[in-house]
Amino acid sequence: MLGNVAKPVLDLLFPPLCIGCRANVGEAGFCADCWSSITFLDGPGCACCGIPFPVALEGDNLCAACLANPPAFDSARAIMAYDDKSRGAILGLKHADRLDLVPGFARWLGRTGRQTLGQCDLVVPVPLHRWRLWQRRYNQAAELGRALAREWRLVFDPVLVRSRATPSQGAMASAKARRRNVQRAFRVSDPARVKGKSVLLLDDVMTTGATVEACARALKRAGAARVHVLVLARVVKAPDVLI
Repeated sequence: MLGNVAKPVLDLLFPPLCIGCRANVGEAGFCADCWSSITFLDGPGCACCGIPFPVALEGDNLCAACLANPPAFDSARAIMAYDDKSRGAILGLKHADRLDLVPGFARWLGRTGRQTLGQCDLVVPVPLHRWRLWQRRYNQAAELGRALAREWRLVFDPVLVRSRATPSQGAMASAKARRRNVQRAFRVSDPARVKGKSVLLLDDVMTTGATVEACARALKRAGAARVHVLVLARVVKAPDVLI
């Protein structure tokens, strides 16, 4: 009752703004112009890593990269492409205390990952090292994961920890450097909590996949039966060529 009364008052004092361009909107989200510019990844793609394909193909097909080097995770899906149009909203959540974006993003994650979520036992966020968490004050992946788990009535379990501090992945010059940077950087604090379980690994952005790959390896070493990755956005380059 109180919430129903308070919301119109709060909307009057603090009108909802577009999470992309900050224009006034009716409710939290993207305005029509920003929405039309977002590249949503809801078309055909690799059955494993989710990289988009230029055309629809029959059956489940893998991209060249997954065929050559199968990832440790069983699947990966993203809501949208990480580019100039989506970057502002995601960086707002990550660095500018825009925790008001969490409920909306969690609903989008639920829609994108609905097939996988029904198979999962628990939601595990990609962790920050304790010093970075202290500087940032919150882990955006954990905030998203907590909201998503609540909505889907799953167990939220931050059982994955970053065992050593690493430089930011954004500072790495290549995919190879990113892989080296996070190699053996994660561990499971209590393997019994993931043993035999199907885990949803949650993060905000997937660039080369090095971080989620390292996390998936740690979860599999601890006994997880399956690891499915779900992120807000991923970097999309030229489409892979099927072989």
